[in-house]
Order: sequence, then C-alpha cells, then structure tokens
Amino acid sequence: MGVFVFLPLVLPLTAWPIARLAEQHLHPRTATRLLTGVAGVMAACSTLCLGLVMVVGTAQLPGNPLPDGWSDAEVRAAVPYDEVVGKAAIPALVVVLVACGRTLWRHGRVRRRAHRALAGLRETEVAVLPDDVPYAYALPGGRRDRVVVTTAMLDCLEPTERRALFAHERAHLAARHHRFLLAVQLAARANPFLRPLRTAVAYTAERWADEDAAQAVGSRRAVACAIGKAALVSRGTPAATLAGLAAAGPVPRRVAALLGPAPTVRSWPSVFTSVGVAAWGAAVGAAVSAMSSANSAVTMVFILHAATPL
Repeated sequence: MGVFVFLPLVLPLTAWPIARLAEQHLHPRTATRLLTGVAGVMAACSTLCLGLVMVVGTAQLPGNPLPDGWSDAEVRAAVPYDEVVGKAAIPALVVVLVACGRTLWRHGRVRRRAHRALAGLRETEVAVLPDDVPYAYALPGGRRDRVVVTTAMLDCLEPTERRALFAHERAHLAARHHRFLLAVQLAARANPFLRPLRTAVAYTAERWADEDAAQAVGSRRAVACAIGKAALVSRGTPAATLAGLAAAGPVPRRVAALLGPAPTVRSWPSVFTSVGVAAWGAAVGAAVSAMSSANSAVTMVFILHAATPL
C-alpha cells in the first residue's frame, strides 16, 4: 500500500476550488449534485483507508482479538510509520463513527419531533401553525411531505410572496434536498477537509429551490422579495437540519442572484474555464481517491490472508 493509503485522507483538498466556483458559475442543481457526489465518494474512501490503517494499529495492541499474524512485521510494513499512524487511527476512526452516528441520530430526532408537533393537525400538504414566531420549512417523510409555516410568517408576506414561499418549500421536497444536505453533513463529519463542500451545498440547495420557485411563480423578483422579507423577520426554523426558506446560504447573495438573469443549465462546464478546471480537478481527485482506497483494500486483504494461519 505504501503512502497510497494516506492519499484519500488529503485528496479532499482538491475539491476546495470547485466548492467556491460552483456556487458562482454552475446551475444550482448541477452544483448540488456534483458537490454531493464528490463529497460522498471522498468521505467513503477516506473512512475506508482510515479503517485499514486502524487494523494495523489494533493488531499491535496486547490482548486484541485479531489473529497474531496480523501484527507481523510484513503486515506493519504495508503502512508507513505504523507504530504511530496505526495507533492514532484507532481514536480517529472512533471519533468519525461517533460524529456520524450523532448526526444521523439528531437528524432523525428533529424529524420525529417535527412530525409529532403536527400530529393533531389534518394531513394536508400545507400545515399552518398559529405561532407568533415567523418561520417556514419543508418537512419530508411521515405519511406525506408537508410545508410548515406559521401565521406570523404569512402575515408578513404579500399574496404573491406567499405563493413564492410555498413554491420554494415544495421545491425542497420535490428534489429531496434533505438527502443532499444530510449526505454532505456526514461527509464533513468523516473528513474535516470536506467542510467547504458542506457549506457550498447548503447554499446551492437553497439556490436550486429559489430557481424552481421562480419558474413556478413566474417572477424572479417575487421570490427575491419573499426571501428578503422572510430573512428580515425570521428567527430561523426550529429544525436546523431541515431546509428552510431563509435558513441556509447568504441571503443577500441569493437575492442578488434572483435579481439577475437565470443561470444557464449545463450538464458539465467547459474545461477551458476556471470552473471547468476546478470541476475536473475535483473529479480526478475523487477518482484517484477511489482507486487508492480500492488498491489499499485489496492489498491489505491479500496481506492479511497471507499472514493468517490456516
């Protein structure tokens, strides 16, 4: 394996340029899918390699349940600096698993609480809560997807802006944006170098819903006004992991984007542009990460099989 086992741990750095450029130059739908895919692949590869290194470190601990042959010099030689790196990988992988587990648990808890709060209401697509706190969010799952909005929020908006709000939240539900957001949250927990991609996806998912709402309403200015007003009066949704109208992403940038021309829909940027170079760099980084982790996994399997007594 050599140093190739460490490459997936640092290759997420190759995705930093596209994390910023995708927000500015790619269609929000394309950017969200691209960044989420790259983050997912890189997080899985880095976690796999961390686990491989952890096996070598665990085999060196006295009293471990692994076969004695796994601590032979031939096995340790597969990982550079095995004495330090192998043992350091043990708490590192534990931290990753605990962080990802907590993220999944909190995500599920928030959704369960949100559904319980609506248990007494009719099963309608839009749930209007009599609350003096203005907020709105999209709630997936349960018997049906729902848009939750308070009377205080509706009182702050004009009729056209209300339609823009509902169209925005329906766009979140239709495109299953909560899955993209959860995927990049888990990826950032698995590898801290992927945090810029999490931030970027939080913004591009909102922009994706903005553009879909503008098409549904037929007025980009109405959506921009709805976003601006909601941001001014809203104190944030009670469920931080759920997509909200004015929750994630810098609101002034979203409003400015809506007041400008609609973004061009392109499946992949040209390689002769800065965003194209960054996108190809991230794609190559993800591919190299996948190949390095696969090579390391296969090599480790053969080494451990040879070191295991029959």
